[in-house]
Amino acid sequence: MSRNDVSETDWAAFDRFADALPELYPALHAALERERHGHSLLYRWRGRGDGDPTVLMAHYDVVPATEEGWTHPPFAAELTGEGEQRLLWGRGAIDDKGAVVAILEAVEALVRKGFQPADDVYLSFGHDEETVGSGARGIAAVLRERGVRPALVLDEGGAVVERIFPGVSAPIAVVGVSEKGITSVRLTVEQHGGHASTPPRMTATVRLARAITRLNARPFPARLTETNLRMVETLGAHATGPLRAVFTRARRLQPVLRWVFGRLSDETRAIVRTTTAVTQLRGSLAANALPETAEAVVNTRIAVGSSVAETLGHLRRAIRDDAVRIEAVDASEPSPVSPSEGPQWERLAAAIGAVHPRAVVTPYVMLGASDSRHFTGICDAVYRFTPFELSADERGALHARDERIRVATWLRGISVYQALLRTS
Repeated sequence: MSRNDVSETDWAAFDRFADALPELYPALHAALERERHGHSLLYRWRGRGDGDPTVLMAHYDVVPATEEGWTHPPFAAELTGEGEQRLLWGRGAIDDKGAVVAILEAVEALVRKGFQPADDVYLSFGHDEETVGSGARGIAAVLRERGVRPALVLDEGGAVVERIFPGVSAPIAVVGVSEKGITSVRLTVEQHGGHASTPPRMTATVRLARAITRLNARPFPARLTETNLRMVETLGAHATGPLRAVFTRARRLQPVLRWVFGRLSDETRAIVRTTTAVTQLRGSLAANALPETAEAVVNTRIAVGSSVAETLGHLRRAIRDDAVRIEAVDASEPSPVSPSEGPQWERLAAAIGAVHPRAVVTPYVMLGASDSRHFTGICDAVYRFTPFELSADERGALHARDERIRVATWLRGISVYQALLRTS
């Protein structure tokens, strides 16, 4: 499990995982070169030629979990059910050990068959994606120093989903061509403390609460980026009913679409704007003492086309109180937009189509953040797609209780990775 306080992390568990891989995947480890960068792993599969390589990414750390409320213990990896309904339960089944092991299985099987890629393939497995991403950042820096410039990078992200877009009944493979920036913004109010029996009219916590409610009452403006429009146009061509006419005229009907996206769901609302969520609060250390410092952490996801500076400006205008200190922590700008056409996009789309022939492949902006953002400086075609079919319930279990994956889905994911590797 990744923890923000690295002193609380059980690094021995990470070492046991890395040490077990050569035994579990002997053919892969005989054919590929492996390096350890801290607790992150980098493999190189040498190709027959010297063209630009492909990088497959995933991370093997997971967010913390306790057994409370889980149908099956989060770290027991229990199997239930039969056939298409057979399930593997556990933290990381989807995010993101499922992808790590699917990549390893795909490479192991191809090596055993005597396959060698046309050009080099790298496997990059980060150890702290859920916290700061230092492992992936370090690996990207090493590749840059070695002059490696990948043709394509594929990391976790979108999936094969159904019934997320009105009027479209076909499965949809949503491939992230960019991702929002992520910044933790700390709001701090400091003032003289004292006994809680004689509070002033405006305590530090009241001032902080007012700042939070003002921020919540003034959401960021909705915008449709070029990626948003292309996604709507792509999916609109497969829609039925009256919405088809709207979606296929996306560029002319942007005000209508902004209104629709802002009201369909929390997910569609997040697609078209920068979002803020207050995730942590801190006040007094005692129940009967006025806090000298009141603090809130606002998790901010910055829309493509915006910036950290623009976001902080909006927060200051919304809060309208100079006594509230606003500062960005671990700021990360939105990622550059990778092409949704051309040879690398077609490679990925063909690999998805080989296993999911009915799926409509569309670009989108990933709402979360991934390790792939560290590779955008060395590659122009960075994509975020986890090749699993995920239901709404399964997606809802990410970072939550009862995370699980259907075994049949996971096996098809291996096939997608193999199809992509055969064109490497």
